[in-house]
Amino acid sequence: MPGAWLVLPTYNEAENIEAIVHAALPELARASPEHRVLVVDDNSPDGTGQIADRLAAESPNVEVLHRLTKDGLGRAYLAGFGRALLGGAELILEMDSDFSHDPKDLPRLIEAASDADLVLGSRYVPGGGVVDWGLRRRLLSRGGSWYARRILGVSVRDLTGGFKCFHRRVLERLDFDGIDTYGYGFQIELTYRAIRAGFTVREIPIVFRDRERGTSKMSPMIAAEAVLKVPALRFGSRRVRSG
Repeated sequence: MPGAWLVLPTYNEAENIEAIVHAALPELARASPEHRVLVVDDNSPDGTGQIADRLAAESPNVEVLHRLTKDGLGRAYLAGFGRALLGGAELILEMDSDFSHDPKDLPRLIEAASDADLVLGSRYVPGGGVVDWGLRRRLLSRGGSWYARRILGVSVRDLTGGFKCFHRRVLERLDFDGIDTYGYGFQIELTYRAIRAGFTVREIPIVFRDRERGTSKMSPMIAAEAVLKVPALRFGSRRVRSG
């Protein structure tokens, strides 16, 4: 398989970053001899960036991108995607840094990319699911995905998930400057723009687990942004690069 880069955005993940990198590296190696973990740290005050620097010094397959400010998950991912593209990655993966996504699923996403442009780790296809969530959070997540699916008119069942594998051709076509969601609405926007650009999307089942260490970055403002962005995506302009 071609070179695969895993982008891990971090903000105050000192309790998780070393363990998640050590868990991800062997899984990437199983599926792609050429691989790299790229930690994108938003100047975490808890020392996450310094831990990541130590990991990079210990392994040639780890790299750190330090950003000066925290301005949203979407911006962190776009910075990481840009670096991975410049580094020659053919497959670019994203996942949470808190073990909500199981690193053991990384080879499955990479394998599925053999016949899809974008692979989504999905909680809401047969075989997928969530654990450790209360009823309210389950309803919010399922309701958000249903709402986005209905408004956007797409068949993807898990539009809000953040466990993905892109072929570089997808990210090369998307206009990063035109992507203007900063929180979790970014996940909806990126998948929708890929579909609108004509790329094939495949969902594979994953089980999502709530974080055990650290603090969730979800907030009412982030959730509201995702809700309000969906109609704008549906009725706004199509932003992709030509060629």
